[in-house]
Amino acid sequence: MRVLIIGSLAGDLGQAARIAIARGATIEQADDAVAAMARLRADARLDIVLCDVAHDIAALVSALAAERLVVPVVACGTDADAAAAVRAIRAGAREFVPLPPDPDLIATILEAAAGERHTLVARDPAMLAVIRRAEQIATSEASVLIGGESGTGKEVIARHIHRRSRRAGGPFVALNCAAIPDTLLESELFGHEKGAFSGAVARRIGKFEAAAGGTMLLDEVSEMDVRLQAKLLRALQEREIDRLGGSAPVKINVRILATTNRDLTAEVARGAFREDLYFRLNVVAMRMPPLRERPGDIPALAEHFARRYSELNGVPCRPFAAAAMAMLAGHAWRGNVRELENAVHRAVLLADGDQIGPEAIELAAPQGGPAAAHATAAPGRGGEAMAGPPGNGGGNGGRERGRERRRRRRGAGRPAGRGGRARTDPAHAGPHARQPHPRRRHPRHLDPRAA
Repeated sequence: MRVLIIGSLAGDLGQAARIAIARGATIEQADDAVAAMARLRADARLDIVLCDVAHDIAALVSALAAERLVVPVVACGTDADAAAAVRAIRAGAREFVPLPPDPDLIATILEAAAGERHTLVARDPAMLAVIRRAEQIATSEASVLIGGESGTGKEVIARHIHRRSRRAGGPFVALNCAAIPDTLLESELFGHEKGAFSGAVARRIGKFEAAAGGTMLLDEVSEMDVRLQAKLLRALQEREIDRLGGSAPVKINVRILATTNRDLTAEVARGAFREDLYFRLNVVAMRMPPLRERPGDIPALAEHFARRYSELNGVPCRPFAAAAMAMLAGHAWRGNVRELENAVHRAVLLADGDQIGPEAIELAAPQGGPAAAHATAAPGRGGEAMAGPPGNGGGNGGRERGRERRRRRRGAGRPAGRGGRARTDPAHAGPHARQPHPRRRHPRHLDPRAA
């Protein structure tokens, strides 16, 4: 975790820096936004910027956007300066941290910025088998393609491979291909030269060069535009890249790991992913099992998250009651480890007494399962459960029953005519059935078909 602080380290910002260092961060400092931009161009490994509100945050955010630098900016200032906090957020700052800094708040912001949720916790045989395979191939230079549903921990196992590799002393650089627009992703990957595009006022190295001697993770690589896939393929084959606006190739020394939550063979078949790039990435394939396929991990993960969020929120660390753990063990976990983490965080905050009881466990209604919390679960937008009171025809089920009643009234069941509509026999139609309209004819003297 690398943090750039803009401002003097003599006062409260210095205290924030010491808190970040205690949490394992590496600190760099710049006196103003101009010096900060020079550091950001030179080092693509910087994860977050903490900027004193005394500086022009709007100008900093605009400069970052103009030069296609993707790094979150967090504003810092005293509680008394509420107007400056509002201005900073409106200017594009991700968060506002009041000074003097609170250690837990600093830790939370650093964790969110770096995505540092990669502690490897495993007890189930299915997950232990994945770890054994990861350690088998960790010391090689082979590219690894890690598949699995969202929230299963693909980045966690990628970081584990890096820690066990011969490149462990080098950087681990992760790039989320789904989170960065295509117009910025190319510059993030390959870097650019001065004058490569409007706003490129200086050379900037990309993630490939920033990961030199280490490992680069292409997270959700299936979301990458096909045009960029061709350039990525060339980089992997030739072990060299071309910066945007560059006149000569740049040699690279990096191991590639990639993750996807899609079936890449199906993406190849429909032309959304290059087959040659698929084979280049898929030297070793790994699959992260969803949480429902590794139930033995649920108690260990729940206890791990309970300890983390108890400490983070300053509440006592309490064990789970047997009934609460049974609820967790019996849930389907469509959101996998990420959903479990959120459920445990919520339970830590809601629990009363000396245990985390079942009353503190709030779970989403199971998809297609029985009613939960007076809800009828049905797939809605994005796979979420759509809830409604029982008996009101809520969700898709009520709409489907309404369609069925209308089909019965129309006498559905006869062979379909044009457009898929059922033909209704007037002899068998109900009293409310629509009757066929006699065909209109033009008057003979106006009918163009008349002889």
